[in-house]
Amino acid sequence: VAYYDAERNMKIASRELGSNDWSYKTLPSQIEWDSHNDIVMAVDRDGCLHVSGNMHVVPLVYFRSRESGDISTLEPVPAMTGEEESRVTYPRFLKDNEGRLIFSYRSGMSGNGVNFYNVYDEKTRTWSRLLDTPLFDGEGKMNAYPLGPDRGPDGWFHMSWVWRDTIDASTNHDLNYARSRDLIHWETASGQPVALPIRPEEKATLIDPVPVRGGIINGSGDLGFDADGKILIAFIKFDKAGLTQLYLARPEGDGWKITQASDWDYRWEIEGGGSLNSGIRHSGVQAENGELLISINHPTVKNGTWRIDPATMKLDRRMPADPLQRRMARAVGKVRSPFPEMEVQKLELALPAKQEIHVLRWETLPAFGDLPRPKPWPEPSDLELLEFPVTPEAETP
Repeated sequence: VAYYDAERNMKIASRELGSNDWSYKTLPSQIEWDSHNDIVMAVDRDGCLHVSGNMHVVPLVYFRSRESGDISTLEPVPAMTGEEESRVTYPRFLKDNEGRLIFSYRSGMSGNGVNFYNVYDEKTRTWSRLLDTPLFDGEGKMNAYPLGPDRGPDGWFHMSWVWRDTIDASTNHDLNYARSRDLIHWETASGQPVALPIRPEEKATLIDPVPVRGGIINGSGDLGFDADGKILIAFIKFDKAGLTQLYLARPEGDGWKITQASDWDYRWEIEGGGSLNSGIRHSGVQAENGELLISINHPTVKNGTWRIDPATMKLDRRMPADPLQRRMARAVGKVRSPFPEMEVQKLELALPAKQEIHVLRWETLPAFGDLPRPKPWPEPSDLELLEFPVTPEAETP
């Protein structure tokens, strides 16, 4: 578990599954007021832990353990490749089809950034560029906000992105898509090769030419798949009346078929810099038990999992919570802090081999545009780990 403690220090906690004996490692990095500065981590093929985070247009922050499974041996590593590592944001670890550890990040800032991919060699304990060019290059005019790459059921890595012109989120525009077998060679949904770096003038990747101030948020464009394992992209934008709606896009021929899935009487005014308070959040589409499902959090519509009619690709009905969801909701519960405006936060991780879902639970105030909050402040929240057996008869975590 990676988190910031009550003194704002980056901290790692570790234990054996099934044990209550936790070990802790405090790392020399302190958070301030920026919720961009999340923490990511991954384990390489030798079992060593890699940790990065607490970065928003600052020099690379990166730690690596010397020994497998031992967080006490985590130590700072000042550089990966040593190039383009002075203005880092959005770190991410992932694995390629060979199990190699990949690290991606943006160099630059909103409206002027490029995205790099590194690959790790366990034998030499060194990083090198996976690509000899950035994956995205806004050419000083804009930057890409990607979702993915994520490996789909078809074995491909899928990725969507929007471009943004400035630090103002209202300047998001143009939803795009590309896929790859190896994270090196990229192509469109119809199989047309895409030259790297991907630039704004590349139109073959375009799903929907959403204009500036068209209501799309970076972080929309969620990747999902239908019952046949074919890609579906879920995103929000303004409809013709200026209301925020959910749209679904799927490849058809050499282009995309886009369907307005919702009919909401609500407009989310997406604007400003920093972390924005949530207007609408949604997942990607998932196929479960013959149904197409999507999770939605909305200010005026009941939150939960919604069914998509496969014939019309429109939202059909809200699905009842299953017993596991009800158990998790009861355990995560309501806000306990007496401090006004506090919210429950959670993070879920499925452990299929143990037939368990692990949930981290804590409480925070809402986003505040990455600005310092005036006092008084709430007391530090408890961070709790809840374990839920994925069995019908289990009633408590």
